[in-house]
Amino acid sequence: MSRLLPAVRLRVPTDEDAYAWHRVFADPEVMEFHGGRDELSAYQELTARQRRHDAERGFCLWTVLDEDGDVIGFTGAQPWPYADFGPAGEIEIGWRLARPAWGKGYATAAAHTTLERVRAAGVPRVVAMVDARNERSIAVTRRLGMDLGETYRTPSQREAHCFRLDL
Repeated sequence: MSRLLPAVRLRVPTDEDAYAWHRVFADPEVMEFHGGRDELSAYQELTARQRRHDAERGFCLWTVLDEDGDVIGFTGAQPWPYADFGPAGEIEIGWRLARPAWGKGYATAAAHTTLERVRAAGVPRVVAMVDARNERSIAVTRRLGMDLGETYRTPSQREAHCFRLDL
């Protein structure tokens, strides 16, 4: 039985979204699999980079807004950012949500919209790199129909699964 997914809206991140992302990702639980809390300047650079990705490629990591228009995180796609490990040259999809938004279907709903948008932009396949201990994100990859491909060791020696999906 499939459950009804919540309504979400995705937008290209604004300058103000750097502050919202910094605030909603300040929770140590949210950052458990992402290497700790980032400084505001990291989110300012990230949102600027995502605006460039959207302008150049037609997709990016978009800001996720809930039914009330509140920023609850991001989801989207971008080129895999590392040359020294992982699926170099691939387009990675991903999501990160504020703790109060977990377990409500937002990540799956937003990821489905991401898949529609990257498919429309002509991307033939995507990957999702997920920390092997991150059961919630692994569950999202399954709901998207992704298959486990490779397993990598991150530079911090964590095990990461690379899930793949042909579009």
